[in-house]
Amino acid sequence: MAAKDTPRDLRTLFAQFRTSDHWAVSLARDLLWVACVVGGIALALFLICGTWPAVVTIESGSMIPNMNIGDLVVVVQKDRYGEFMTWEEGKRANVSKFNSYGDVIIYKPNGLDSVHPIIHRTMVYATNTTPLTEIRGNQLLTSYAPAHDGYITWGDNNPYPDQFASYKGIGTPEPVREEWIVGKALFTVPLVGYLPLHIWEVVIVVVIIMALHELWLRSREGKEQKGGNSGRQKKKAGKK
Repeated sequence: MAAKDTPRDLRTLFAQFRTSDHWAVSLARDLLWVACVVGGIALALFLICGTWPAVVTIESGSMIPNMNIGDLVVVVQKDRYGEFMTWEEGKRANVSKFNSYGDVIIYKPNGLDSVHPIIHRTMVYATNTTPLTEIRGNQLLTSYAPAHDGYITWGDNNPYPDQFASYKGIGTPEPVREEWIVGKALFTVPLVGYLPLHIWEVVIVVVIIMALHELWLRSREGKEQKGGNSGRQKKKAGKK
């Protein structure tokens, strides 16, 4: 008997949740609506871009002036929406992306999930059988022979490639393997990336605004009810 009553009980609880005038329930409905909207947008971005995360934020100046701190970058699969190109391939084809040759990739340095991905431009695909003698038209002092095959990357505002540098918590990034690539940058939206950088502050402010708005509505309804009751009482007194 209890099992048969369960669907009815759930429907009753849902109806009460949907129609309740209690301020806490109203706030919970608003938060649930926001969560559904955000979830829907995230799902749509994943289906369109084929990557997760589908958007990232520029947090350093290594790609200035072509990507700036606070820019929101839309990330897509490496071979989606156009052929993937390194700097050398882009130069040969005379195809410019973000004001230079070569795609900008988002990758996990050395395959690490514990550090932020790096957003830099791909220069050339290096193999351990053919040492590199130049990168981006710059002659190397000594030939570079990578330990394994992968992409050489370089921030537009950096003095040398990632594989010749050292990063805190990473060390020297190795040539980027295919499986380390999150995706490539499709386009940027200036300044919007500051929101994800301060997401918890934004969430707290939104919740406070929603709670204050709900309290204001309740206060206005209370005043209107008092006004209505006062008017009815005056009409009754006049009839007497």
